[in-house]
Amino acid sequence: MELLTFIAVTVGAGVAVVFAPATLGAAGSVAAGMMASAATASGGGVLAGSTVAVLQSAGAAGLAGSTTAVVAGVGGAVGWLTATAAGLIS
Repeated sequence: MELLTFIAVTVGAGVAVVFAPATLGAAGSVAAGMMASAATASGGGVLAGSTVAVLQSAGAAGLAGSTTAVVAGVGGAVGWLTATAAGLIS
């Protein structure tokens, strides 16, 4: 593996792991607002398993270790693809 590819994979995985919780937290707070609107519209209830409920619980619970590993793998794959594309262009 070339140095550029190794760096791109490492940076891609790191960025994905660092930014995933922040993105998930933002989704949780957006879902909280959506849940308030849905509860107001339906007289106080929100369907269990609905998109709003799932987003809010994911935002509150955070990521499991296995999910973090998957996010790192996807970030690393994106980094590898980026390095490969850069190698083809130059």
